[in-house]
Amino acid sequence: MTETPEQLRQLLKQKGLKVTTQRIAILTALADRPGEHFTAEEIYDCVKAGHPELGLATVYRTIQLFSDLGLVDRLNLDDGYVRYEISRESTKVHGHHHHHLICLECGQVSAFQDDLLEALEARIREQLGFEVLDHEVKLYGRCAACKRKTE
Repeated sequence: MTETPEQLRQLLKQKGLKVTTQRIAILTALADRPGEHFTAEEIYDCVKAGHPELGLATVYRTIQLFSDLGLVDRLNLDDGYVRYEISRESTKVHGHHHHHLICLECGQVSAFQDDLLEALEARIREQLGFEVLDHEVKLYGRCAACKRKTE
């Protein structure tokens, strides 16, 4: 896990939120699995065993709140689902971009960490005066396992 429960509590307080066991459970589920991309239902499945009082509607509301506050990134990986991951703003890898590799055969999504576009962003800023605040890259192709199957 990137963050301790105390760090997650502090993160909620910094955002002006009341610290509840449900909110900590949801953030912990995401922080424990950096680079994974969960639907709200998958987040619910992760936390319901330890918190049977937590309902799916609460998970949806909490994830929306976290997304609005920048604690959680909302992703569209073109698979028909809205997915979420812990925000890089919330983690120790603050500012480090990661990109998504999407296999067109099996649907696997992997995170690829690199700062490939920083030079391009600097060039855009210098030449056009446009400040890029964020970017999202999705690369489509075949994962190594699917590629091996076809060879």
